[in-house]
This record gives sequence, structure tokens and C-alpha cells, in this order.
Amino acid sequence: MTIKGILFDLYGTLIDIETNESMEEIYRAIAHYLTYQGVYLHRWEVRERYYQIMKQQKEARGEEYPEIDVEAIWNELLMQEGIRSAPIRGQVAKVISHIYRGISCNRLQLYPGVKQVLNELRMSYRLALISDAQSCFAQPEIRAVGLEGYFESTVISSHYGFRKPDSRLFQRTLGNMNLKPAEVIWVGNDMFRDIYGAKLLGIKNIFIDSNQGAKSYKDVAPDYRAQKFADVLKGVAMLRQANATATINPDT
Repeated sequence: MTIKGILFDLYGTLIDIETNESMEEIYRAIAHYLTYQGVYLHRWEVRERYYQIMKQQKEARGEEYPEIDVEAIWNELLMQEGIRSAPIRGQVAKVISHIYRGISCNRLQLYPGVKQVLNELRMSYRLALISDAQSCFAQPEIRAVGLEGYFESTVISSHYGFRKPDSRLFQRTLGNMNLKPAEVIWVGNDMFRDIYGAKLLGIKNIFIDSNQGAKSYKDVAPDYRAQKFADVLKGVAMLRQANATATINPDT
């Protein structure tokens, strides 16, 4: 079967990011901002309530691999603090989420060669994105690094309440593109969430050996290992050829 699509993970694969969510400045800034919304909490209370609601949200998901929704966490805190207007809560929750991310993010940049590889691949393949991420972070960050418009399908885990390696995220993307597992190649940097996840559906895969992500998981092995992002082109070529050969010789 012909390879028609290349699916990518985002953080640790395309985007090199570093965050520190333990910084006191995050919760101090949010506490100060909340004052202007009529909510009076100390920074330690903001932090404690955030993680408490996060835990409750995860437990309520009932998923093996639950994903949180940061905006929903802040929305819940605001409701608990007496802000009854849903539109106002939604607006304030989004601002708080951006404050949280903006302060905690120390580095946000593409890995070397990403755009060159994507530009070459999109001449021959349909590209898509599957990310364990928060939509309120990922969408503006995709724009910030210049990747907006590259992907015909973008599936972000915060919309669904579960994360990779749950195969439903891959299935959602395949459904969006009307493609079969044998018609795509997956590219990711985490041996458990990305490579194991792809293998659950029989999707050919390329492991990016970046500065992030789990390097091993049990006896899972990728179909191709890329030492740098430019190697993805070699991996795609190799897997495409192997796929074509298997189609021609299905019994071998």
C-alpha cells in the first residue's frame, strides 16, 4: 500500500521546548491578576487549588492515560470563587492559562532542519499533527514558530481527555484524513507514547532521538531511528520502499 501521509508529534519532535512549572513567579502573577477579577488568593493557595482540581479532573476522566484541560481547571477555580458568568470565566481562564505558560516557558524553538524537511515532505505527502498538549498553548506556539498551515489535521489531546499511547488519537487523525494505518508513517520522540502508541495500530514509525522523551520502553523498537531531524527524509524513503516491496511480495 502506498504511503500517503506523514504524521508528527509536536513537542520534542518538531519544537524544542523547556518549561519550569514549579516557579513561584507563575502563581504570584496569577494571584495578582485574580485580584483584578475580584478573587483574593495567596500564591500558595493558587498553586494548591490548581493541582487539587487537576487531580480531580484526571480521576474523573476514567481513562488509562488521562489528559488534563488547563483552561477547564482555571474555569473550575473561578466558578468555585463565585464568578458565575460562563463567558467571563472562559475569557479569564484563557488569560490565566497564557500567563501560566508564558512565565513557565524558558525555550520555544524549532529543531534544526524542521522546516526544510517539512517543505520537502509536503510536496509528496499529506502532513498531520498529533500532540499530547493543551490547545490553548499549542495553537499559538505553532504560529509562533512558523508552522501554521503545514498540517491538514491537528489533533490535540486536551480536546479529548486522553493522551498517547491511546490509539484513539491516531485513529482520529486517520479518520480526518480518510487514510489507513498502512498508508502513513508516524514520527515521534518518545518510545512509549509515540512508538509504542503507533505500533498498537501497526503504523510504521520513525523515532527522533531528541533531547526529550523516553528513550526506551520494554522491548519496543522503532522501524527507523533518526539521530537528527534531517534523517527523517532517509527514514521516510526507507519505509516507503519497504512498504512498496511488502505490497509487491505480500507472502514473503
